[in-house]
Amino acid sequence: MIQTTDLRGLAPTHAQLLDLVPRSHADVGAATDAARRLVDDVRERGAAALRDQAARFDGVRPDALRVTTQTIDEAVAALDPLVKEALVESIARVTQASRAQVPAPTTTRPAAGATIEQRWQPVTRAGVYVPGGKAVYPSSVVMNVVPAQVAGVSSIALVSPAQREHGGGVHPVILGAAGLLGIDEVYAIGGAGAIGALAYGVPELELEPVQVITGPGNNFVAAAKQLVRGRVGIDSVAGATEILVIADDSADATLVAVDLISQAEHDEEASAVLVTDSARFAEAVVSELTRLVPRTLSAARVRTALSGRQSAVVLVDDLRQAAAFSNAYGPEHLEVQTRDDDAVLADITDAGAIFVGPDTPVSLGDYLAGSNHVLPTSGQSRFSSGLGAFTFLRPQQIVRYDAEALGAVAERLVALSNAELLPAHGEAVAARLSRP
Repeated sequence: MIQTTDLRGLAPTHAQLLDLVPRSHADVGAATDAARRLVDDVRERGAAALRDQAARFDGVRPDALRVTTQTIDEAVAALDPLVKEALVESIARVTQASRAQVPAPTTTRPAAGATIEQRWQPVTRAGVYVPGGKAVYPSSVVMNVVPAQVAGVSSIALVSPAQREHGGGVHPVILGAAGLLGIDEVYAIGGAGAIGALAYGVPELELEPVQVITGPGNNFVAAAKQLVRGRVGIDSVAGATEILVIADDSADATLVAVDLISQAEHDEEASAVLVTDSARFAEAVVSELTRLVPRTLSAARVRTALSGRQSAVVLVDDLRQAAAFSNAYGPEHLEVQTRDDDAVLADITDAGAIFVGPDTPVSLGDYLAGSNHVLPTSGQSRFSSGLGAFTFLRPQQIVRYDAEALGAVAERLVALSNAELLPAHGEAVAARLSRP
């Protein structure tokens, strides 16, 4: 069901570990040409292209692409009470955690009469993509919208694929989540075309271009986000979900197995990796996977994900080597279940989000921990972070010098400008100092 990689007795370098980590066959680049055609079609034909794409990919041609506020209000009223309660709690917890991500303005004074103010300015308008497909993702509404609102974004447009089962509209649970957050600009559009619509706007729908696009999607959505990057900012180019578990023989094999299954159920390309220093524990987890996978609703999808080249049980000599392997992998989700979790954590440098201890499953982060579940995949956590309020903020420096402060640095500034063969820079300073 799942392959085994044995690194015991080896001492691979970091570069060698990068080559050893299991990865999916999926290639966003392969979708680029198709995504470009879809984006260009929306730029040229607007709403007509979006309707044609919905008919082609979603099996329905929506009459109205923008969802009415009445429909959103009705979706809120129709939410299952327990689902509504969970969404409200998730919103509260993600809001609290996101507020900690907004830096306070600061002012530095390099010299008398000289100040540099650092402020964090939100973008004015953001676009949020909420996928359809194999599952329904109201949690993604929360995880994308709340950080934008906390950052101070004043205008947010949400797009999600048209649903044939719901008359060409957005799934009502997604609409309910949007309504709870006060989002009233929602469009029943999906795929690469929706990304193009957010980036370039659709005048006939009164859909204005955004500055930042966030949210997960399939390879075509990811490719489209790459194509419009530069026109707009994006959060990341996300691939299929990943979980890596570092565990020793003190962990519960059943808990580790169900956590691997929980992420494998997302997608056939999902990655599930166990790294352990105990061959006996590895065998116990594999045995539990064999027992539990047939019992889950998404058994076929889980089995495909676990059997793929992107999933593995990795045997190592010790937990320091386990941490080194994890850092090379750069997991989206990392779980640590060992006798001394803090010791392992001290060696971890690269992960999207880290879940420590037997009672902190990744599922908690997906919904109600308060952390954000939009995280870097495909090893991108080695150099980037997950979604947060900071995704929608831009640091700006405001510089103020008076005449005396400018005069104090003038001679050295002129010397540098001359050394760089840019004398007009120095002359701009001299012109000020020569004024009466």
